[in-house]
Amino acid sequence: MKQIINGIKYWGQLLFLPIYWLSFLFPRDKRIWLFGSTFGRRFADNPRYLYLYVSQHSDRSSKQIRNSVSEWGAVGHAYVEDEGCKDIRPIWISHDKGIVEFLNQNGYEAYYYHSLKGIWYCLRGKMYFFDNYSKDISFWLSGGAVKMNLWHGVGNKCINYDNKHDKVRHPKNTWEKFKYFPRRLSDEKPSHYILATSPMMGEIFARAFQVPKEHVIEAGYPRNDILFEDAGVKNLYLPTEQKLMDYMEQWKSEGRIILGYLPTFRSSERKFFEVCDLEVFNRYLQENQMQLVCKLHPKSACKEEFEKMNYSNIYIVPSEVDVNAFLGKIDLLIADYSSVYSDYMLLDRPVVAFHYDYKEYASDTRDAYFDWDEYMPELRAYSQRELEDAILTVLQRDEALEDRQKFRSKIYKDVDGRACGRLVKNWWDERNGITKDRELQVN
Repeated sequence: MKQIINGIKYWGQLLFLPIYWLSFLFPRDKRIWLFGSTFGRRFADNPRYLYLYVSQHSDRSSKQIRNSVSEWGAVGHAYVEDEGCKDIRPIWISHDKGIVEFLNQNGYEAYYYHSLKGIWYCLRGKMYFFDNYSKDISFWLSGGAVKMNLWHGVGNKCINYDNKHDKVRHPKNTWEKFKYFPRRLSDEKPSHYILATSPMMGEIFARAFQVPKEHVIEAGYPRNDILFEDAGVKNLYLPTEQKLMDYMEQWKSEGRIILGYLPTFRSSERKFFEVCDLEVFNRYLQENQMQLVCKLHPKSACKEEFEKMNYSNIYIVPSEVDVNAFLGKIDLLIADYSSVYSDYMLLDRPVVAFHYDYKEYASDTRDAYFDWDEYMPELRAYSQRELEDAILTVLQRDEALEDRQKFRSKIYKDVDGRACGRLVKNWWDERNGITKDRELQVN
């Protein structure tokens, strides 16, 4: 029954096409910037931090936000006015009423996407910022808007049109073309803009998203700003995130070393339970004054098993928590193939590559952009025992530091916590709304 209902919803969305066409008729205000993330379900990733930045620097920000930023600046963090944000009205659009209520309670402007105000601003907002597709906000009401995909990772896995296994973008026959037509309708378009972190990644993203090179904005990721102490944006923690941050402060005060394990999803990840005995690993953590923070990908096949775990030195992070909220508190990353490794490069901290399923992963998943040894020049572990030894080794001496920095310079043009400011500057011209001296294209 559930499959039938989902099928009706999937094909039924085509009935909204007339609404999409009509949405082109609405006059849009270039000062209204709309933000959304993860199909409207989360307050996370690049849209979150750009939204917070613009909200905190806008003249339209609430007194509650201004007071919060003032207190933040008073305790030693850098805060620089951004004139480009002054007249912008940033609005978060969400499919989750809880997120809307949370943001409103903290003085930020946000609306539920099916509310009257949510619909109105989706029709009036000129700028759409998202990290997957415009449906993160509202595709069916987006006609005539300028759309920028901030994306959600700079990794080694081939993405979108570069991913030959992607049936949506590379249908093998007429049936697959028909089946995935509704998906392709609301996915990325050549008229969209895409955010990149360096010239090299700009070349890759132009090809992967099939956009002109002049539609690539090389400004860096807003979410990375929060990793730097002197960033120009103050974070706003969800209750579950604040709880984790409090725990991390406690663990730090107890002298514990915080390890992070943030694996990506793949068909071979269930092999983890063949390789690891978490009861034994928990004792290892206790003996070495360590705490493991683990957050799985939402699509992980191991999600149910991990959520049932209850170990003293292993903390399972709830799915709604944004990785970037706590990544900067991690002392050592246990990396698999997730693009979080690229973010962690910015911190210059030790890493262990835990590739227990490398053969399966290499043969059964996406192709890679770079040679793994070049991209991830870390000490590798293929078993639990090797992992335990490798952690102790790299904590004593991070021998991969120089090679890691060498590759980091290719995927990040700037390492300074100022991506939000650069993006606003590159994207917004208060007088005529131009990007890179070209008129913004709508779609």
